[in-house]
Amino acid sequence: MIRLRLETRIAATPAECFALSLSVDAHTSSMSDSRERAVGGVTSGEMRAGQTVTWRAVHFGIPWRMTSLISAYDAPHRFVDEQVAGPFARWHHEHRFEPDGDGTRMLDLVEFAAPFGPLGRIAERIALRRYLTRLLERRNDWLRETLEARR
Repeated sequence: MIRLRLETRIAATPAECFALSLSVDAHTSSMSDSRERAVGGVTSGEMRAGQTVTWRAVHFGIPWRMTSLISAYDAPHRFVDEQVAGPFARWHHEHRFEPDGDGTRMLDLVEFAAPFGPLGRIAERIALRRYLTRLLERRNDWLRETLEARR
């Protein structure tokens, strides 16, 4: 299993960061490079506790589907999305939003595991860690730029 920790500083309130991070529409816009779109569950608007969304995307040239559940929700401080169906053996993504001066420190704490036992562990270390880190960094840059442009 791989653990990732990303920290992003955003000049916006925790409530603004929290809401945009739970927006299906914002997610779709921020992930346009992978043609990510919601095809089941909540397909637009802001997600809430207990809701699911099924995403369809293309990564590594391969179409994927993943259904995520908002399994924890403490507005505007924290939420967790977890895979309930999809390509990973495990996907757990905790999002935290902490006041930081006149803005927010956004933390992404991700635990994931690839399927296929030893082959999956090799893929985690060779490709998935770097790929997912860059994907999350691009998403966080999009969130920051969008929120800061509103000010």
